[in-house]
Amino acid sequence: DIQENGVNLHLTVIDTPGFGDAINNEDSWKPLVANVEARYDEYLDQELRVPHAQITDNRVHACIYFIAPTGHSLRALDIEFMKRIAPRINLIPVIAKSDTLTEEEVKLFKERIMEDIKFHNIQIYRPPTFEDDDQETIAETNEIDDKIPFAVIGSTKLVSTSDGRKVRGRAYPWGVIEVDNEQHSDFVKLRQMVVRTHLEELKRSTEQALYEQYRTAKLRSMGREQEVFSREINPAASLEEQRVLHEQRLAKMENDMKFVFQQKVQEKEAKLKQSEEELYARHKEMRDALERQRADLEDKKRKLEALVHQAGLNKPGTPEKQRKKGIFK
Repeated sequence: DIQENGVNLHLTVIDTPGFGDAINNEDSWKPLVANVEARYDEYLDQELRVPHAQITDNRVHACIYFIAPTGHSLRALDIEFMKRIAPRINLIPVIAKSDTLTEEEVKLFKERIMEDIKFHNIQIYRPPTFEDDDQETIAETNEIDDKIPFAVIGSTKLVSTSDGRKVRGRAYPWGVIEVDNEQHSDFVKLRQMVVRTHLEELKRSTEQALYEQYRTAKLRSMGREQEVFSREINPAASLEEQRVLHEQRLAKMENDMKFVFQQKVQEKEAKLKQSEEELYARHKEMRDALERQRADLEDKKRKLEALVHQAGLNKPGTPEKQRKKGIFK
């Protein structure tokens, strides 16, 4: 469960340990595709038996496929798996352990991966833009799209940077690689796309394209041709679904705006507090300096008065007084 700005997100992550580790990986993709299709079958069975409002959605809406950082091109296993899984799921290619490559090697590796994907006609997920998107949203989406395939590093450990910050990353003799630093890793953009900006789009892509294709083929194979387009017969239901999706997008945009606004307010408050502290420190410094000057002047005044007083006590009598005293002898 993820909670941010009062919004709760229940996210299920399915790991596939050991994939590709066998000596013979010819059919290693089959259990994974079978798992995705089994979840589609479960959803379809609920559609045919229970009211839509009571359906539990356990479908997989995205596959983050990690590519070994060879720096060369996709392996045969990568190509075969991606070709097999792409028609069933939103496929997101990711270069793992990208800190083992230089910046130039990462750039070239990304280009070779995209060339292989295009050559083998592998359909990967690309974040879409819409007519009603503003320029900021379009620019944000294009920035994410330019990062595909994402080159990421992973770490749950906190390490110290040269300037004293505690960050998630990896420490090397020559410096620190930060997980959440966009100059070091594409992890921030990947997280932004999957969890924040395009979560609903991933679900909609599953519902309207990937699952619908599977559902159509499955029903036809079962001889239930009449039910293939049954979901499109009711225009009111279709409009209601579009309305719900639109409201979800608006709610997401509102939450994002609130988050940005809160960040700006917090940054402004922090700057004002820092300025206030600096102003108070300068005021205290000036007050202390004036107090020291006043004390120094008071000390000099006392010393001067003491000298004057001492000089008055030690001052000899005038000759006139001495002569007057001689007359009355």
